[in-house]
Amino acid sequence: MKTLPSADTHLSESDAHEVFGWILDGETSDEAIGRFLVEMSARSETSEEIAGAARALRERLIPIEAPEGTVDCCGTGGDGHHTLNVSTAVSLVVAACGVPVAKHGNRAASSKSGAADTLEALGLDMEAVGRTAEKTLAELGICFLFAKNHHPAMGRIQPIRQKLGVRTIFNLMGPLSNPAGVQRQLIGIARPAYVPIYAAAKAKLGTERTFIASGDEGLDELSLAGGNELADVAGNDFEMRRVNAVQANLPHSPVEAIRGGDPAHNAKALEALLSGTPGPYREAVQFNAAATLIVAGKTDDWAIGAEMAGEAIDSGKARQLLADWIALAK
Repeated sequence: MKTLPSADTHLSESDAHEVFGWILDGETSDEAIGRFLVEMSARSETSEEIAGAARALRERLIPIEAPEGTVDCCGTGGDGHHTLNVSTAVSLVVAACGVPVAKHGNRAASSKSGAADTLEALGLDMEAVGRTAEKTLAELGICFLFAKNHHPAMGRIQPIRQKLGVRTIFNLMGPLSNPAGVQRQLIGIARPAYVPIYAAAKAKLGTERTFIASGDEGLDELSLAGGNELADVAGNDFEMRRVNAVQANLPHSPVEAIRGGDPAHNAKALEALLSGTPGPYREAVQFNAAATLIVAGKTDDWAIGAEMAGEAIDSGKARQLLADWIALAK
């Protein structure tokens, strides 16, 4: 068995790549992994460590073919706010706007309902989505890349994460390891001050365009509550900016207004959203969809992006897309 280095030691990108290869390949004990992850998170992971760890995970994934311009919209999780599934709804809305979406996600590790949990409650067969991912992406413009289907190396890691019940570097690695190899993303993280560090990791890995966003209150998506830190990453560089809901012609709302629950609760809320129910959940989805549409190159205006998202909902396109997806993913 390999001996993990002290978590107090900052690893180079190449050393992190090697160490996380050991972790993913089962070359060290579960107890050592859990301790290492918690200690690393406590002192904050560096951009070099995140990039190296993500490279290790990428090397062990099962990829899929994806159309040019495919995007992903996801959060790292672990923000403790237990909100409704915003990025899952955004994926449906953005796909209904004509942008192919390879939604990468998992079951809840530190929240009440992850993307996989809520989609399953809506009627998607989580065993079938992996087999039909390329088909649904090609024919409908959307797929769900269930982490356990595409990251077999994570099989032994997920129980460790669930037992820990706290945010670790694996929350950060997942969005950087999409099996469709997407080059355009909106990634929400739970630490505003950490946005430039995570953006630097993404820049080391390269991207056509990615937004890294965090609400000032520590929300792992663009927040309606106040301001947001946003890094605009293109190629191997990034720039920081501040954004808020007013730029998208949307009202401010407290995080409590989109508080979620178990998978059944979140699925019901998502169905209501797609049926046109107004309110903060819809507005949060419009805000984050606008960001995703900007990243995808569909618009460069936040307000227009939010309008496009609203039209995808009100026209019934997003609701019909979900129904078609459930029917095809079998």
